[in-house]
Amino acid sequence: MPKEQQVAAEQQLTYKKPKRSRKDRKNAILYLSPSLLGVMIFFIIPFFVVIYYSMVDNPINSEFVFLDNFKNIIQNSSFQQAAKNTATFSLVAVPLAVVLSLIMAMLLEQNIPMKSQFRTFFLSPMMVPVASVVLIWRVLFDYHGVINEFIKLLNGTPIDWFKSSYSQIVIVILFLWKNLGYNMILFMAALNAIPKDVLEVATLESASPFQTFWYIKIRYLSSTILFVAILSLINSFKVFREVYLLTGDYPYDTLYMLQHFMNNTFRSLDYQKLSAGAILMALVMVVVIGILFIIEDKFGKDVEG
Repeated sequence: MPKEQQVAAEQQLTYKKPKRSRKDRKNAILYLSPSLLGVMIFFIIPFFVVIYYSMVDNPINSEFVFLDNFKNIIQNSSFQQAAKNTATFSLVAVPLAVVLSLIMAMLLEQNIPMKSQFRTFFLSPMMVPVASVVLIWRVLFDYHGVINEFIKLLNGTPIDWFKSSYSQIVIVILFLWKNLGYNMILFMAALNAIPKDVLEVATLESASPFQTFWYIKIRYLSSTILFVAILSLINSFKVFREVYLLTGDYPYDTLYMLQHFMNNTFRSLDYQKLSAGAILMALVMVVVIGILFIIEDKFGKDVEG
């Protein structure tokens, strides 16, 4: 090796990135400080305050009771009812939101008539305020609403939709109508990102539509499915807004959600019960989202590799 090349190679090996100057570090900290301060005040400190409240008997005496508040809230009948209703709603609504929006996205990939009108119909709820959605549902599902009037025309018996065993079905329909359009757009973007050459190879290998979907498309969509599932799960907890506007503080038993319990507990200023319930909810959410990440990691591993 010539001497010049040897010297250049040694210089490359011994080259080190220049250290960031003290002034640059100070500037970085200065620019980040407003965000760090905001996170500290509005997230980190309240998080530890909630943990503190969940382990004392009350804010005045501040007697440490450890897990007693958690035991009391788990044994509380109202909390049990709210947790059961919320879990039932999420277990039904979230899978439906994922599966139906994926089916709709795949349908819109095809050359079907009135494609743009179909897309607009499912995207329109995103532009409608919550109060307007509630008004529409009142017009449709009230005891003297449109659907009951139609039932009367068929000589049927009117149903008090918000005070019957059908009440959660009505809310599931509302949830799907509000969220399917956005989820559909996410899936359409993910479907368009699948490499076309992979699909062409599958066609040349005489793969059936089901095989193409299950062994190719679904694996490329795994990360989007995870995102849509988490987003739908979060939105399922937000359905309290619509339920509250439709039914008030104390709705029919099957519509009494965890957010109702939290809201009513906050009004009674029972911070210990409220904090313990919030921590339990957060732990359940972390576990569920962790399971979804594990499933997605195993299912989409071959695509990433």
